[in-house]
Amino acid sequence: MQNLYFLTGLCTPDTAVRGGLLAGLFLAGVAGSLVHCAPMCGAFVLGQVSERMARLSHTQLCEWRRVGSGLLLPYHLGRLITYAGLGALVSGSAAVAVRSAWFAHLSAVLLVLAALLFLTLAAKRILPAWARLDHVPPAWGRLLARVTRAIPRGTAAGEFLLGLALGFLPCGFLYAALAAAAASGQPALGAGAMVAFGLGTAPSLMVVGIAGHAAGRRFQRGVAVAGPVLMALNATLLLALAWQRVA
Repeated sequence: MQNLYFLTGLCTPDTAVRGGLLAGLFLAGVAGSLVHCAPMCGAFVLGQVSERMARLSHTQLCEWRRVGSGLLLPYHLGRLITYAGLGALVSGSAAVAVRSAWFAHLSAVLLVLAALLFLTLAAKRILPAWARLDHVPPAWGRLLARVTRAIPRGTAAGEFLLGLALGFLPCGFLYAALAAAAASGQPALGAGAMVAFGLGTAPSLMVVGIAGHAAGRRFQRGVAVAGPVLMALNATLLLALAWQRVA
């Protein structure tokens, strides 16, 4: 009987919202990376792979080394840490309103905003305005350039630091994920949601790192149809969560 009560407690609406947010942002990361992250950040990935491979002697060159270099695990770990910090920050900022009667409505608005941004990404071929969200402000771009120039290249530590820095690279895709994370109003959940999002974006970037841009483009063409469909499904899930917040 106690086990039954425990399982009943797990199936609360709040638990469903948490699970839906984590699953939704992971799905968004997977789908969006196919049509957005790989084309936008592939150059950063390939540059790091080239620098790492250039440091190897000819006796160390082998397929296993190439695959290991293409994974860029320190770089992705750095990105995940930055995303987690941003998720905790935005959801912590929203946490001040958690006890307010109107927080459920604010949370729903943020989820709807995230869903609309993800739908815009899915339809980016007919909505060119999406490109404006990915425009890096000149001052911010110069600051990031200065920071990244000071980072040593071709080492695990340098890749990790570069991941930390480039996690702040502004883009509409990231804004949408942060809007959804902020809707939780819980720093730990917001951080976890952004980690789920970052994990979803990693596989396509790893494919580019291992296979190179040519093979990466063939991979992207093969999944170009699935990406927008998954983004639309993810937006539907976020809209359902928004409805659950105010129902």
